[in-house]
Amino acid sequence: MQALLASLLVVAAGGGLLWQATDGGQALTAESARRLAVQRAPQPVSPFALETMSGASATIPDARGKVALVEFIYTTCPTLCQSAGADMFRLGNRVREAGLADRVTLMSVSFDPEFDTVERMKSYGERHDADGALWTIARPRPDVLPQILSDFGVIAIPDRMGGYTHNVAVHVVTADGRLAAIHDTGDFEGIIAAARQALR
Repeated sequence: MQALLASLLVVAAGGGLLWQATDGGQALTAESARRLAVQRAPQPVSPFALETMSGASATIPDARGKVALVEFIYTTCPTLCQSAGADMFRLGNRVREAGLADRVTLMSVSFDPEFDTVERMKSYGERHDADGALWTIARPRPDVLPQILSDFGVIAIPDRMGGYTHNVAVHVVTADGRLAAIHDTGDFEGIIAAARQALR
């Protein structure tokens, strides 16, 4: 009987620790914990300049006062970035349908800026029908990339085959430079709702 009681106490204590470590069972991974933290307390992101697929300049936060929906890619990605590109195209359509196209911008930002030249970004944009107005492909300067990835919680690990293992999400950035939400690329309703909230 004492052994059973001791086992139950160990299970209860372990369950309590798991409950605490997973934020009440809501965050079972570091990614979900990051998303919850941002949702509860939007995080400032360092302002940074970008070169777009047309060779023009852009910034995050958006200098025109728009909410930025930002994903991170590399243009030669054979898997996740291709499906994320298709999702961004569909997201652009949803943004237009929601009447937000004049208040929101979509950015696919390369975390391989030395390889992803303007020509490669343009080719990627053409493959995914990025119009350059609502949605553009862009790259930062290599020297500021580590700070950007840190601010956004993006992980991009070289895979020794010329590619990267990386996380995929849409990051909602307010016009005043706060990371306000992080959603899966296909969670269009959640992203649109977060964009509306960021516009308030």
